Amino acid sequence: MWKCMLALVVAGNDPAATGLSASDLSAPVRLLANGQPINVDVGHAAPFYADLKGDGKGVLLVGQFGQGKLRLYPNIGSKNDPRFDKFDWLKVGGAECSVPAG
Repeated sequence: MWKCMLALVVAGNDPAATGLSASDLSAPVRLLANGQPINVDVGHAAPFYADLKGDGKGVLLVGQFGQGKLRLYPNIGSKNDPRFDKFDWLKVGGAECSVPAG
């Protein structure tokens, strides 16, 4: 299984266009949910962290290639000390949704 690592995603092919350099970034960290490393069913995890609810705490989104599904891990910690436990699948109209590959 693949381990999910939080990473900065930069739009475009030229990270220098953002004005950031490698020294501006922190070292990667292994993310845990319920005390265990976050694993996805099939590789190519695509993690992203954002304040989707507007509560200042954030939600970790972890996409996975397998079945094109998206996991949502709400932050149960604080803004400065995020912690994750259980996830919910992204749902539209009450049904789990996915993005087909191809």
